[in-house]
Amino acid sequence: MILYSFIIAFVLVVSGCGTEDAPQKNVSVPDTSSEAEAVQDTLNFGPINKLDLNEASLEDFGRVPGSTPKMVREFDEYRPYISITQFRREMAKYIEDDVIAAYENYLYVPVDYNESDLATIMQISGVSEAMAQSLMDGRPYASSDAFLAQVTEVAGGISEQFARHYLIQE
Repeated sequence: MILYSFIIAFVLVVSGCGTEDAPQKNVSVPDTSSEAEAVQDTLNFGPINKLDLNEASLEDFGRVPGSTPKMVREFDEYRPYISITQFRREMAKYIEDDVIAAYENYLYVPVDYNESDLATIMQISGVSEAMAQSLMDGRPYASSDAFLAQVTEVAGGISEQFARHYLIQE
């Protein structure tokens, strides 16, 4: 009987039952039980295939390497994100900065060309802090096309089509 009670208690602790104070959204995360399947899911990630934190599905979040059902809930809970700084601040309640940085290899907050902060603009792969500051100094932009033209001028080898992926869709 003691062994049975211990097993039940262990299962409850491992599954996280009773560890959350606030009610949680019901999140279904895909089962990536085989390592090969998990690796396959990550093969499509890259600078142009990062997930928009405001638009990605919960299933997509579940495919982010290292994500857990709890983190999928947290990614979803704080939407919409207005900056990567906000994302970092909210996630820092739960995880360390290096883990947040690792998630940023797969996730981004869309850039609002006339409103985003420096860190959010720097999410455009290849845009340095100095380049992002130059882009901010050029505000206001009349359109996303005007901003993108400036990105290609300031950041050299970045194509307009590549940078467009990171912008809020109008």
